[in-house]
Amino acid sequence: MSETPESQPQPDSAAPPPEIRVPVERVTVRLPSATPFVTYGIMAITILVYLLQVGADLLLGVDLPLYLGAKVNELIQEGQWWRFFTPALLHGSLLHIGVNMYSLHILGPQLEPFYGHWRFLGLYGVAVFSGVVASFAFSLAPSVGASTAIFGLVGALGMFAYLNRKLFGAQAQLLLRNLVQVAVINLIIGLSPGIDNWGHVGGLVGGALLAWLGGPEYRLTGEPPEMSLENQRSGGVFFAAALGVFTLFAALATFVLLRR
Repeated sequence: MSETPESQPQPDSAAPPPEIRVPVERVTVRLPSATPFVTYGIMAITILVYLLQVGADLLLGVDLPLYLGAKVNELIQEGQWWRFFTPALLHGSLLHIGVNMYSLHILGPQLEPFYGHWRFLGLYGVAVFSGVVASFAFSLAPSVGASTAIFGLVGALGMFAYLNRKLFGAQAQLLLRNLVQVAVINLIIGLSPGIDNWGHVGGLVGGALLAWLGGPEYRLTGEPPEMSLENQRSGGVFFAAALGVFTLFAALATFVLLRR
């Protein structure tokens, strides 16, 4: 006799499904790495110029480099356009240059390997120009200092973290939060008398805008377990973006020159 269906053992519907184990493979990602020669070169030149400032003040009784290169609106209006760049090499005190060079020492080695030497130099130059132009447009006071470029690097690093947030995950989010805090604190400090906050704002906007338009945006390439990062934006894209940002701030400078 055959058994009835009721007498056959029934599967336990409450039993957990069988455990499926997926093998996990460790993936090594090669990050861009390069000695930040441009960062160190800018630091060396800036420190040398400061030593020349001190030496000229001691020997001649006048800070000749400061006299020749500071941002002075009236002299820019007379045609001394090099003053849109030279203020970043000049500083008013040992504390002033110390803070700026320390900031450059922190930010430069983080950005330069991802940008490459020439693009990083372009970023630094555009940040200087945009900061000095903003100061020229909105502040009548003379000014010097590399903080225009430092704020540009802050903006660029923040935009780099944003553009690559999916790739770097929580690290990018943490970096972005820290940079926002640093920028806000420095802008608040910049409200103190004698601080050129317009230069800070201009550098921040110029650096962030250039990074947004032409900064590195990476993707993973290769096959596990050996993978690497590849920048999806070519050098041509970066330099076109740099030219665009430079032209934008040059137009602002021209507008101010014509109105004054």
